[in-house]
Amino acid sequence: MPEETTHPQTLENIQSIEREVKDVTLLYEISRILDQSLDMRDIVSPVLEAAAQHMDMKYATLTLLNRKTGDILIEAAHGLSPQQVRRGRYKLGEGVTGQVVLTGQPMVIQNTSDSPLFLDKTKRGKRPDTSFICVPIKVEQEVVGALSVDRVFEPEVDLSDDVRLLTIIASMIAQAVKLRRIAQEEQERLAEENERLRAELRNRFRPANIIGNSHEMQTVYDQIAQVSKSAATVLIEGETGTGKELVAHAIHYNSDRADKPFIKAHCAALPESVIESELFGHEKGSFTGATADRKGRFELAHGGSLFLDEIGDVPPSIQIKLLRVIQEREFERIGGTQTIKVNVRLVTATNKDLRAMVNQGKFREDLFYRLHVFPIYVPPLRKRKADIVQLADHFLQKYAEENRKDVRRLSSAVIDMLMSYHWPGNVRELENCIERAVLVAEGNVIHPYHLPPTLQTAEASGTPTTGNLKSLVSAYERDLIRDSLKSTRGNIAASARALGSTQRILGYKILHYQIDPKQYA
Repeated sequence: MPEETTHPQTLENIQSIEREVKDVTLLYEISRILDQSLDMRDIVSPVLEAAAQHMDMKYATLTLLNRKTGDILIEAAHGLSPQQVRRGRYKLGEGVTGQVVLTGQPMVIQNTSDSPLFLDKTKRGKRPDTSFICVPIKVEQEVVGALSVDRVFEPEVDLSDDVRLLTIIASMIAQAVKLRRIAQEEQERLAEENERLRAELRNRFRPANIIGNSHEMQTVYDQIAQVSKSAATVLIEGETGTGKELVAHAIHYNSDRADKPFIKAHCAALPESVIESELFGHEKGSFTGATADRKGRFELAHGGSLFLDEIGDVPPSIQIKLLRVIQEREFERIGGTQTIKVNVRLVTATNKDLRAMVNQGKFREDLFYRLHVFPIYVPPLRKRKADIVQLADHFLQKYAEENRKDVRRLSSAVIDMLMSYHWPGNVRELENCIERAVLVAEGNVIHPYHLPPTLQTAEASGTPTTGNLKSLVSAYERDLIRDSLKSTRGNIAASARALGSTQRILGYKILHYQIDPKQYA
């Protein structure tokens, strides 16, 4: 019987089918890799290795374009050493890779030894038996990189099938590239946002933004500038409501620890039974209710600053532990045996006379001197009256914006009342007073009757104690004239027109009420 022979056309069909099966197997394997993760770090190397094995390739590289610098760098490679990977750097249009990224079109170098475009920057050699294929990686029509392979040079082999297969693989990788780009952009956005917030915090709490230009506050600003950059312990002294916490913020956000934690603890608000746990933390089971380990304020403030407000209210048992932390920079949690070391800048504040408390035996003398390294005294509002109007205007604008009210200024009578009041609650009381006035005001000016009853006194408002009609009308008329002169910057003619009067009549009343228009100019 004659020997069976395979027809050349049949053999070609069989080879074509085998190639298609092999390609489908490769694409299936790559899809499985991509299903496991779309993180570039997880999938690129396995994908390149799978492609190299199935396509009989010695080298395979994935390059990505850096949009900021214009450089094209090797992101991952198969068959290249780390040193060779570092050499693979291209500019747009440079070499085969640069041309593919620039044009977005695949390129095939049949024999690398014959082509000047193949630069061999990785120094793997222009061997005469090598073909080079490079296809673009596109994300939504934008070329973001390239996928390239080296394979054995075979003159009779049509490389168009390889180009088609690599193009499909490149499109599959593009999704991972897209996700990576989104992640990078999100990281950059978050980094910019964090920097903006840090800058905002530094700006918000810098001494220049503490309201007040009085001589007394200038002294406070100078002290903040002197101590901020150091690691010295600061004791802020002053009455309640003077803004001691704001000074502590300014010290922290103008220090080298500005990007580290700023932790606060109000000692007077913490019961004696829990203050130790709040400051130093506790271990699970150390007392009833301790169901888990908990870090204290000192641990949370590690690397940054800890602000202890009302330090004079700390009980004697805690004063001893505070002294150790300040001296040794170490402590143990409640119920724990492990010594915890911390790097914390301590800022404390008090409205009490600690020196008198030391003399009375209510505060440890050694702790007092540890805290009293750099004292800052914040003056009460009654000793910085030059700042009252500026503070009031600031609070007026703040609460008008918050409450969406068109309240623009304080009347002259209100200013007189604010300046004559003794302000036992200091800046906090002034803020509350202006907030209330804004809430009850119906027009765009704060008048005396908008202020709290505590300020409604004859001495503060300038009204006589005898409430006869003539004197009350005169007082109201005087306030109207002063407010009008304030609005027109002392221009009598403009004020007369605004009040529906004549310049002669208004001039007479100004003389009668002993008003000096020049002070409003």
